[in-house]
Amino acid sequence: MNTPPLARAAMRLPERALHALLEFLRLEAAGGILLILAAALALVCANVPQLEEFYDAFRELPVMVAFGQWRIAKPALLWINDGLMAIFFLLVALEIKRETLTGQLAGRDRLVLPLVCASAGVAVPALIFAALNRGDAGAMRGWAVPTATDIAFALGVLSLLGSRVPHGMKLLLATIAVVDDLIAILIIAVFYSEGLSFVALGWAAVALAGMAWLNRRRVTALTPYLLLGAVLWVCVLKSGVHATLAGVATGLLIPHVDPRNDTPDEVEHSPLEHLEHALHPWVAYLILPVFAFANAGLALGELEAGDMVAALPLGIALGLILGKPVGIVGAALGLRALGWARLPDGMDLRALLGMGVLCGIGFTMSLFIASLAYTGLPYEEAVLGVLGGSLVSALLGYAWLRAVLPARARA
Repeated sequence: MNTPPLARAAMRLPERALHALLEFLRLEAAGGILLILAAALALVCANVPQLEEFYDAFRELPVMVAFGQWRIAKPALLWINDGLMAIFFLLVALEIKRETLTGQLAGRDRLVLPLVCASAGVAVPALIFAALNRGDAGAMRGWAVPTATDIAFALGVLSLLGSRVPHGMKLLLATIAVVDDLIAILIIAVFYSEGLSFVALGWAAVALAGMAWLNRRRVTALTPYLLLGAVLWVCVLKSGVHATLAGVATGLLIPHVDPRNDTPDEVEHSPLEHLEHALHPWVAYLILPVFAFANAGLALGELEAGDMVAALPLGIALGLILGKPVGIVGAALGLRALGWARLPDGMDLRALLGMGVLCGIGFTMSLFIASLAYTGLPYEEAVLGVLGGSLVSALLGYAWLRAVLPARARA
């Protein structure tokens, strides 16, 4: 019996989506180990006198890009946080779009559990932070710092447990983290934009309209989208909206071929998947480790014994250590009690609790939001809270899961 071409394309979809997911998990787990090493190296450089000068010089290295009368001059740290992180957010947007259209978030039944868990995992840490800092308006600028989950770091810790970890746990953690990233993007756009330039925003709108027009014309070549994305980044940088959001907008406008509407040949050459596969190794193995190295250098010798229990770092640390698992586990149990969702195969309440604890590893996105919210001493306190909360979450999550997950024989 001859199977119609579109039916064959649809049959290939689950296999292609699974392959994309497994590749995503592999890269994130390996990148998470590198992320840990980069953060450790930053702490060494910031606390060894012979290396501290080199470390500070690297972060403050002036870098300028000029084209005629137009120029952008920033220290290396801001190029990393505004430029390289825009590429990271571009990848995040590509992953969100792919998962929503043809991946693990396609369909309401698949979306309910990670969406509700991620939302609760954002709300509870924010409430804990607010409860400890509600009298300090300056500190409250960072209410969103403990709301993030670092997928690379968390999957890196899971990878240390080897075959003990059920596939469903990796999938649920990754999906919650993707939704978490989407919420973080919305938070940054709404709460961390200031001093808006409507002229620059107007030109940004022109660049967005150009990418939308390319979509309507069904243009699948990546070059025009990326060129317009670069123009959009410059416009957004000058607009007062954080420049990384240009990466998000560009990623959401990269076309992803839907196998239900296109020919099988087109399915195999989705521009979105092609760009995602090309970017992912660079982001996992270079951009995120460089970001961690540039932002995690905290001079521990300048800290006093009581600094960790100050309201700001304590609010961040407790938000990550307690808020994340309480929000995620509570939401999952509530959905299960209502009959609206069930836990993945191979997971019980104990495994869910361990996964929730690992979601308290905030690191990359938490440090990034802290850099938007604070400067000076409050930023150093925020870094202390992020590093302390993420480290405790990683150690507790690993120890708990190692104790409760049964050893599994490798195939």
